[in-house]
Amino acid sequence: MTLRASLLRELTDPNLSVGSRVELCCELAKEFEDKGEYEDAREVLSGLWPHIDQRPEVAGLEPSTAAEVLLRAGVLTGWIGSKKEIAGTQETAKNLISESLTVFESQNYKKKIAEAQIELSLCYWRTGELNEARDVLNEALSHLSIENDLKAKAIIRLAIVERGASNFSKALRILTENEPLFQKINNETLKGSYYVTLGTVLQNLWESKRRGDYLDRALIEYAAASYHFELAEHKCYLASVENELGLIYYNINRCTEAHEHLDRSRRILVRLKDYGTVAQVDETRACVFLQEGRITEAEEAARAAVYHQEKTGRHALIAEALITHGRALARLRKHGAALLAFRRAFELSEQIGSSNQAGDAALAAFNELGEYLAVTEDRKIRPGRGLRQEKRLLERDVIKHALKNASGSVVHAARSLNISYQALTYMLNTRHKELLKYRTPVRRRPRK
Repeated sequence: MTLRASLLRELTDPNLSVGSRVELCCELAKEFEDKGEYEDAREVLSGLWPHIDQRPEVAGLEPSTAAEVLLRAGVLTGWIGSKKEIAGTQETAKNLISESLTVFESQNYKKKIAEAQIELSLCYWRTGELNEARDVLNEALSHLSIENDLKAKAIIRLAIVERGASNFSKALRILTENEPLFQKINNETLKGSYYVTLGTVLQNLWESKRRGDYLDRALIEYAAASYHFELAEHKCYLASVENELGLIYYNINRCTEAHEHLDRSRRILVRLKDYGTVAQVDETRACVFLQEGRITEAEEAARAAVYHQEKTGRHALIAEALITHGRALARLRKHGAALLAFRRAFELSEQIGSSNQAGDAALAAFNELGEYLAVTEDRKIRPGRGLRQEKRLLERDVIKHALKNASGSVVHAARSLNISYQALTYMLNTRHKELLKYRTPVRRRPRK
């Protein structure tokens, strides 16, 4: 009988006290959590915690039991909030975990203190507070003298933090020095997490130093991670590793192997109904198709990625998919539709304050549409103008090109740009009045 089945059976006991039932629910929630089944874990706690944006009801519980509920709720708030990109959830998670930590510290419960600190570090890492994450992990490790699963998790998190700070060599050293610990533990999820973190660090070192041995080792570590995640039945992590392998093989122009790993990743994610991550895989696949020159298939995959990302509302990922879709449309010579994709990617990136991604969108537009635009010189951005001005000029030139091709017909120009007649008329009358001379005169309908 699995631990999950055993816990579920225990919960059916009508003689359980309230405190014992809550403790079992927390243990069962943690079991779901360790498999990446975060919504199921939250459902287990729904009697005390009906919704992610509410505080758990812990009145009347023993302090240690209440602290455990707060800890589990904080961890799940962090994971679900990160996955769905819900604003403010990391701060909520920090507050819940910190409250539980205060209770554990008052009871001098060192193991739970360390566990809470390790989980708190992940929230700090997600919000970019790397120094705070590092400090709290080092403090947690000071409480962990025994080599166990908790210490292994702290080591992995510390390596992730150093990687986030671009200290790739330090992260590699942390992982290699602690390899014996991961040989001893029996937790397959932690073993897989160790190998995927090691693979990612080696990949980063390869990208920065271009040493082939780093890439070879990264592929070996990713393969090991897949093996352990399969044993752990952690489908979400397994799909993530397969997608990462697809990206690596794409980057080294081994497209057949890239497709194989992306196929595996997508199959898992479809079964999990994780369509947001399916969209990320589709966007990666579109990039592979573009590299192979399979432009029509690239456009279809990128269009599917945009469609599914629109439903998630995650602007950064929508913009990324739009940039890839714009590239495919441009290579199919659908220049107007490509411009609109690039322009929307630019606008979404600006909305979330991602100037790097906005720059990527503009540069992609110039690279793909440069020969049709007057805003570039020798397919390079002209100096002295900001991205917002470049975007306006880019829009102007494509509209001008469409009007000339349509012999001044706004109806036909709008159709070639894949926008409505009303939308193009609005652009001409507001943002691009200087282009009105290229349209045919508006014919007035006689009054009846």
